[in-house]
Parts: sequence; C-alpha cells; structure tokens
Amino acid sequence: MALLQVLLSATLLAVAARAGVLAPAAPVAAYAAAPVAYAPAPVPVAHAAAPVAVAARLEYADSYPQYQFAYTVRDALTGDSKAQEETRDGGIVKGSYSLIEPDGVRRTVNYYADPVNGFNAVVQRDVPVAVAAAVKAAPVAPVLVR
Repeated sequence: MALLQVLLSATLLAVAARAGVLAPAAPVAAYAAAPVAYAPAPVPVAHAAAPVAVAARLEYADSYPQYQFAYTVRDALTGDSKAQEETRDGGIVKGSYSLIEPDGVRRTVNYYADPVNGFNAVVQRDVPVAVAAAVKAAPVAPVLVR
C-alpha cells in the first residue's frame, strides 16, 4: 500500500510540474566569510650581505699614445683621387685629408685636435683639377647555357 501512495504522489507532482502549478526551484546562493587561518608570524632570517663586485680599473698599456699614418689613392680607371695623413703625439692629433669633388674641385681639410680646444678644422677648395672621363662599359655577348 505504501508503494501505491509513493507512486501516486510522484505522478501527481509530475503532472503539477508540467502544468506549471509548481515553480521550478531557484538556485540558492550561499555567502560566508572567508575562513580564518592562524599561523605564527614569520621569523626574520639573518642573511650575510651579498659580496660586492669591484670593477678593476682599466689601465692602458700605452699611456702616451703615438702613431702616424698616411695613404693616397689615385685610380685613373674610376677617377678616384683622395689622400689622408694623420699623426698623434699624446693627446694632440694633427692631420689632413683631401678628395676631388664631383665638380672637379679638390677639397682639402686640415684638422687639429687637443684636450683643451677640442677638434678644429679648416677647409680649403683648390683650383679645379682635370677629371678623367668615366670608362663606358662595353656590351657583352649573351652566354648560352645548355
């Protein structure tokens, strides 16, 4: 008999739910405070100081530098003509360079540099120099590859 009552109750509830008599159950949201955790305070740990890296002072082998160089280029094929010379005695640098500009004028720059006055340059433009005519490239016969 109990089984019959349970089946009858379940059937009535299902019919009532389909008919809209019983509202569907709304989700229930539960809120609570965060759990409180107790722990002992952290104990400070004594560390040794990190070793300090000391950069070694850079000593140059030659504390009084001296040098001298010069070069010259005169290429008749391309018309390139330039030159440079320079000397250094301690902190003083003297030199000059020259080149032929596209308009045929030779430009010469004389310079002087020292720790007190810095870099100083004097530019001269000389009388035009005859410029060699550029060489035309000759046509090349096609190469047949087989």
